[in-house]
Amino acid sequence: MFEGLPAALHPPLDLALAKAVEGIPRGDVLTGGSVFEMKFDGFRAVCLVGSDGAWLYSRQGKDLSRYFPDVLASVREHIPPGCVIDGEVVVWSEGRLDFEALQMRLVSSRAVLPELIRKSPASLIAFGVLAVAGQDTRGLQFRDRRALLEELAQGWAPPLHLSPVTRDRALAATWFNEMTATGVEGIVIKGEGQTYEPRRIWLKAKSRSTVDVVLAAVIGPMEQPRAAVVGLPVGGQLRIVGRSASLAARAGKDLARHLRPPRGKHPWPEEISERILDRFTKESGPVSLTLVEPLVVEVSADVAWSGRAFRHSVRLTRVRPELPPSEVTLPEGFG
Repeated sequence: MFEGLPAALHPPLDLALAKAVEGIPRGDVLTGGSVFEMKFDGFRAVCLVGSDGAWLYSRQGKDLSRYFPDVLASVREHIPPGCVIDGEVVVWSEGRLDFEALQMRLVSSRAVLPELIRKSPASLIAFGVLAVAGQDTRGLQFRDRRALLEELAQGWAPPLHLSPVTRDRALAATWFNEMTATGVEGIVIKGEGQTYEPRRIWLKAKSRSTVDVVLAAVIGPMEQPRAAVVGLPVGGQLRIVGRSASLAARAGKDLARHLRPPRGKHPWPEEISERILDRFTKESGPVSLTLVEPLVVEVSADVAWSGRAFRHSVRLTRVRPELPPSEVTLPEGFG
């Protein structure tokens, strides 16, 4: 496998990431000046094209290839061997990004997959190139890597797309304000002079209406939870910061598909005082928790923060199984 590709780029790969910031910063905060890109709502994926095949891998090193044969068919046709592409796999539905349809690819049987592909075809939005013609390009500055990517993208057609970029902060602000209706999560800011490094070298500005948190317990049975209890890392520990609003029966069942018993020592007790939840629950007396293996979920919140917790219940938006809980950070301004 991976013939013709640099050994240092064989999966699993450590990828460049972005640090969350409030709002779109000025254009000179990163090396060489800033470039602004849309942050698409999908699965981060690395596409490897060798002389012996093409593959898609998640940021955690999971082989996604069998779930996205529609994307890989186009990759084999339009991207030459020896290339490694960094990008986002997405599904468009009725003019907006459909994360639920994307997620269904990973939980459906082989028998069901062809129908999902027919009804909800996936796309790859490329925003980086890590190798060309078998040569590692990570040491090049962003401006040079972008030029190589644009050259590769000539003649691409859906489902392959080149991520749009701008050096105009005002246009980036327009994207930020107007493109959320299509499922664009925000803006990623990159430095023109940056090389590609496997750490948080970029910045990202996301809508504050959504926050990634760690779900580590539920109220009610694991098979039919009535509410989710969520936490954030504070002072080196995962601290309970809120609970969801009551889950409808269907939402509870959908969540239950992702819940697993905890492995090893759990950061929370099985019973907590009602005072811990008194900002967002009507329970009186001790509250029993059903502990689960921590997983990342996205919540929609009135981001009213007491300094220790959300002051109101949050609404569970979706599960993010592709993200490791260890990478959830306390959002800026929540300290």
